[in-house]
Amino acid sequence: MTSDRATVLVIDDEPPIRRLLRTTLTAQDYRVIEAADGREGMSLLRHEKPDILLVDLGLPDIDGLELIRMIRAESPVPIVVLSSRDDEKGKVEALDLGADDYVTKPFGMEELVARLRTALRHRLQQQGGRPLFHSGDLTVDLVRRIVTVRGEEVKLSPKEYDLLQQFVVHAGKVLTHRHLLREVWKDENGGDVQYLRVYVRQLRQKIETDPERPALILTEPGVGYRLQV
Repeated sequence: MTSDRATVLVIDDEPPIRRLLRTTLTAQDYRVIEAADGREGMSLLRHEKPDILLVDLGLPDIDGLELIRMIRAESPVPIVVLSSRDDEKGKVEALDLGADDYVTKPFGMEELVARLRTALRHRLQQQGGRPLFHSGDLTVDLVRRIVTVRGEEVKLSPKEYDLLQQFVVHAGKVLTHRHLLREVWKDENGGDVQYLRVYVRQLRQKIETDPERPALILTEPGVGYRLQV
């Protein structure tokens, strides 16, 4: 970002939604530009160079998932998807195609603004390549591969560490089951989600204060997991 005022490109065909987003985000000191369909959105992406995108999956001219493919072919800009409540498959596909997060309609504006901030922060962290991560009682040294909880070193198996590393590198971002199975177990075919759940449970036992009520590794039902920042 070139200034403290981030530019948000909203791609949504519903004027009331765009009006609500423009009013709310402008009050939060974002600069807001709008597109009513995918083609206009791609044009604004190329000419305005926004810092982050809000993309509705139900666009009139280009399928929202195809639009994400097009965006990712040209830019690493963060993408937050606006999806309907029952479109679980669409959320997963959008994330696997490169979207950073999603918000379900109808959404609360506080939640949406928090998602935008997290996606922007995550992209800046990736660019900076932070070797040391802190969240609550958890500290992860990515260079020395040392994990501590409340100052005490925690011993993880290689797969548990690889799983935690994925969460840390993408802190705050939803990671789908498919992403984690592919990156940790190199499984391109989807793998066994139950196998992943076993490792997440083991990891929670070692790093969560109360593994039955996790505060760090949060479950996104039907989608995947998110490391709370």
